[in-house]
Amino acid sequence: MMEIRLIGDLAVVKSGELLPLPNSRKTRGLLAYLVLNPGPHRRERICEMLWQIPDDPRGSLRWSLSKLRGLIDEGEVKRIVADRETVAFESAGADIDIYSLRQALASGVESLATAKLAEFASIASQGLLRGADLSGQPDFDQFLSREREAFRILRRDLLFELIRRHRDAPADAVPWLQDLVEIEPYSLQAHIALIETLIKAGRKPDAERQLKASLSVLSEIDGIDLAALRYAAAGKPPASTGVPMSPTRPDDQLRTQQLRFCKAADGTKIAYAIVGEGPPLIKTANWLNHLDFDWESPVWRHVFRGLSDGRLLIRYDARGNGLSDWDVEDFSLERQVSDLEAVVEAVGLERFPLLGISQGCAISVEFAARYPEKVTKLILLGGYPRGWNRVGVPEVARQTEAMITLVGIGWGRDNPAFRQMFTTMFMPDAPPENQTWFNELQRITTTPRNAASLIRALGEVDVTSRLAEVRAPTLVLHARNDMRVPFNSGRELASGIPGARFVSLDSKNHILPETDPAWPVLLKEINEFLAE
Repeated sequence: MMEIRLIGDLAVVKSGELLPLPNSRKTRGLLAYLVLNPGPHRRERICEMLWQIPDDPRGSLRWSLSKLRGLIDEGEVKRIVADRETVAFESAGADIDIYSLRQALASGVESLATAKLAEFASIASQGLLRGADLSGQPDFDQFLSREREAFRILRRDLLFELIRRHRDAPADAVPWLQDLVEIEPYSLQAHIALIETLIKAGRKPDAERQLKASLSVLSEIDGIDLAALRYAAAGKPPASTGVPMSPTRPDDQLRTQQLRFCKAADGTKIAYAIVGEGPPLIKTANWLNHLDFDWESPVWRHVFRGLSDGRLLIRYDARGNGLSDWDVEDFSLERQVSDLEAVVEAVGLERFPLLGISQGCAISVEFAARYPEKVTKLILLGGYPRGWNRVGVPEVARQTEAMITLVGIGWGRDNPAFRQMFTTMFMPDAPPENQTWFNELQRITTTPRNAASLIRALGEVDVTSRLAEVRAPTLVLHARNDMRVPFNSGRELASGIPGARFVSLDSKNHILPETDPAWPVLLKEINEFLAE
């Protein structure tokens, strides 16, 4: 059997023999890309990612494919499947380490024996595609960063579970906590837990050395409670509340989310997260999600903590952003609904309430109209039935076209001024910390190309004809002075859905920060509606 190893260094093994890889770093990068994303992929897109400079990028791609065929094709088994327009990788019959690891973890880390968990954690410590970076190829580097981030989260979840299982054996827990601090260097709770555990294991000198190292790292961050580290080293802080999760919310440590993956109808990999216990609530994707960073950010964490209190909250990253596949072309409403359908099928729920926020409202309306037997209740926050190109206002269309141009020019740059334009519209009255986080979230969540494509696709959304077909009890909420989506759009949703209840919120913010007086009102309305 042929083995392809992506964990650690890229390697190809055949009949137990390590095969020499092509000298070209881009050819090796192409192999990594195709194996992690079997495709098919348009040749044009691959050339954009790997060959921006050569005079003949298609010729460079053909040369690289010929090298890969010689490396991984096996007689009648053709692993490189290509035609004039597309390229794909055939994985059947190959042993691919990252596939095997994900398959083993598909049912959750809780189901695995501790020895197997420890084995997986040791393997994962090698990292993903070590040394595979390509200078001067920003699209490939973004792809690689996204895959490494997803792998880091997988490794982190393994460590969380190992630490939990060794809670009563501090000496055994120390190495896993040290690994956790390595991959979560700015988590105050991870540092505190390591210091406490070293003391419990009778290693006070090591705890004192760790205190110095932790102070050195965390002193770079504004607002971190460094005194908590000193209390931990002195052995007199409040008892640690469990597995470290959030750098600023120790009360949330016991509420960890499970990250999983499924495939939409067109083969796009969709990442979804499950957190909490109780009756389910599915939240559709909105403008640029990232399951992991959203969970930690001041922009969204209070929303997801509030919604998962006493419930099983399921949310996902739509195609083209977050931890889902980025290399996609179709962002249409039909494909967005397909992503939701894939998550619903993967989770296995028959009936559930559905929450849509912003663009997620149109997705939720379409889904509820298609599947009235599945959606028990519908909650729509800050949404619209018609996209910017369907409202018939030329000024709105001109403004949005200008925004798309700016996104293409400056979205990916270090200067956040381009992204601040969106941030100001989404949350004009939010604290500076929220705005800074939202600027950064947008940059790390997708590419400039995907952001522009998504805006264009959202302009063509129109579910006005579907509103009357919604049968689920519906709650529509909208900020009265929303600067991103006009108040009238929310009223249009409510007036079109039979029996819908409309609640106006006294705010300018499209995304309500925790400090917004309208936030507790919003959460109360949702809780009461779901409890009815």
